[in-house]
Amino acid sequence: MYLDSEKKKELFEKYGKSANDTGSPESQIALFTYRIAHLTEHMKKNHKDYGTSRSLKMLVGKRRRLLDYLIKVDIERYRSIIKELGIRK
Repeated sequence: MYLDSEKKKELFEKYGKSANDTGSPESQIALFTYRIAHLTEHMKKNHKDYGTSRSLKMLVGKRRRLLDYLIKVDIERYRSIIKELGIRK
């Protein structure tokens, strides 16, 4: 499996407050970004996989909503997570 519990803990530890911090917007955005990158690679090889295409679009929407929330709450946290993950608006 591409995303095991070890990788999740590593992502949460790096972008969240701790390894068990799964609820902060930064850690969720990091997890979504990792999953989006994986699904994008899958879609490059399997362009007719419409189920995965739909899942990818839903994940991008979830991440966008979290980023919009973060802009409203704290713009500095938004800017730092965008810079760390290399996401462009």
